[in-house]
Amino acid sequence: MSNPVGIAILGAGRWGVHLIRNFLNHPQARVLAVVDPHVERLNSARSHFNLDDSVILATDWQDIKQLPGLEAVAVATPAATHYALISDALEQNYHILAEKPLTLDPAESRELYERAEQRQLQMLVDHTYLFHPAVIAGTEVVQGGRLGELRYGYATRSHLGPVRPDVDALWDLAIHDIAIFNSWLGEYPIQVQGTGRVWLQPTPVEGGGSKLFPQGLADFVMATLTYPSGFQAFIHLCWLNPDKQRRLAVVGSQGTLIFDEMSGDAPLVIQQGCLEQEGKLWIPTNQNREVVRLEKGEPLGRVCDRFLELVRGNGQGVESGAIATELITILTGLSHSIQQGGVPVQL
Repeated sequence: MSNPVGIAILGAGRWGVHLIRNFLNHPQARVLAVVDPHVERLNSARSHFNLDDSVILATDWQDIKQLPGLEAVAVATPAATHYALISDALEQNYHILAEKPLTLDPAESRELYERAEQRQLQMLVDHTYLFHPAVIAGTEVVQGGRLGELRYGYATRSHLGPVRPDVDALWDLAIHDIAIFNSWLGEYPIQVQGTGRVWLQPTPVEGGGSKLFPQGLADFVMATLTYPSGFQAFIHLCWLNPDKQRRLAVVGSQGTLIFDEMSGDAPLVIQQGCLEQEGKLWIPTNQNREVVRLEKGEPLGRVCDRFLELVRGNGQGVESGAIATELITILTGLSHSIQQGGVPVQL
């Protein structure tokens, strides 16, 4: 067995603590440092995970970036900070695991991947849903033709918080559903359209997100994706709605595939059925409900597994530079559409 990978985790917030948990419990990882500008978060992490004194807690990345034994960096900081932090980490020849989105600019994302490739370093973006057993199984169902002719898709991702101060509901939530639709369809949208409403944070964002959110951070977004095949996906996003939903579906001529995270016992279901004409009437027929059996495993745990495998030179990553850049390009197009009141944007 190879020596554990020495890793530093940048960010001990909502997602960073999950990365800390996974890497602390992984036999192929050794957490050397946790970095966060908020001392209270560091103290909370030390207490919650019972960190020993060998784990350095720092408020500034500069203080630990040349730490002996450090090989990899997991970045779970606000999206606007990613480019500078990852650029610096690549200069130190560290492998990168980055929380989505990689950056807020497609050109910056492309540049980071090219630099990682030039230095022969691994860079994996944590698009966690691409590692979800339901999404993997769903890809097989859709591309296997079990739904018949694909017609349209829809998704709802709503909850009451957490409200992010750095990106809007679109950038926080939509990337999950877009990644799933792209994976299931094997296509990339050619046109996007979006509208949004701002209630909580109407002040224009400063810094890296200023061009994307000049009217403040949208709490509610409706997005439409149009694919080359003519398939359209309609996405409803809101972090100001106590009706928590995590539901996505693809509708075909022979049935609908439904991924519902809130259905613990059956998150992935094929609802079969179609309409047959009898005279002037259309009659439902061939109706049946099939629960798709899934492998067990935490998606983020699988992300961490894959990252450590890649660092040790085992295989190629699911997440390519193309996937990360494509998703950011789609989100950028949707942001431009929202700014213009819902004008369709060609990609």
